[in-house]
Amino acid sequence: ASTIDKDGKVNLSPFSFFNLFSTNPPIVIFSPSRRVRNNTTKHTLQNVLEVPEVVINIVDYDMVQQVSLSSCEYPKEVNEFIKAGFTEQPATLVKPPMVKESKVKMECKVTEVKSLGTEGGAGNLVICEVIRMHIDDSLLDADKKMDQRKLHHIARLGGDWYCVVNDQNLFQVEKPNTQLGIGIDALPLSVRNSQILTGNNLGQLANVHEYPLIDPAFDDSHLKQIVLYYSINPEEMEKELHTYAKT
Repeated sequence: ASTIDKDGKVNLSPFSFFNLFSTNPPIVIFSPSRRVRNNTTKHTLQNVLEVPEVVINIVDYDMVQQVSLSSCEYPKEVNEFIKAGFTEQPATLVKPPMVKESKVKMECKVTEVKSLGTEGGAGNLVICEVIRMHIDDSLLDADKKMDQRKLHHIARLGGDWYCVVNDQNLFQVEKPNTQLGIGIDALPLSVRNSQILTGNNLGQLANVHEYPLIDPAFDDSHLKQIVLYYSINPEEMEKELHTYAKT
């Protein structure tokens, strides 16, 4: 988050307490908490109370070490852009500069700052309305839409731990928003009580909007083989069927 005080001093600081909370109007919120050890407040909070504007610069893997460096508690007169080696890029609608190296930047007006307490560790919700967003063309697909595989998001965990979103850990979950899924309660009891199928598996099965029709001719050769081979042992057949379904 890049901010500026009434005297024009720029501050840059990373925040792990951050998210999007509304799309119309577009609202993002981050929280500069009061320091636990001495109950003091961050320069970012002081700045947005003086000049209610901020640029949210999205962090990706290529800049995470510089971002971490910018979290050092430098004196107020020190510009973290310089310390962390980032480039100040003039914003188009607000006073604080943007981080040129960031591939997604949101210019925001601060609409409200809500204190969550007065003790050390208490958050301060900085509620921001996005008035302009800048997206690097390298993140777009052929249809000019965001390609989730191209922006390697960073998530800060506890202590020194972080994680990165990339091709190796991205996956898709089909949205059940066009037709109602039948629900897990509508699955056969033997399926619901399966010792092989997991909750995730049951969730996938229950996301169909109607029971699938089984062709008596068994177009699926492997399924046909299971039924024929284990026909004299129902328990083993059920185990094999559930194992196949899980796959």
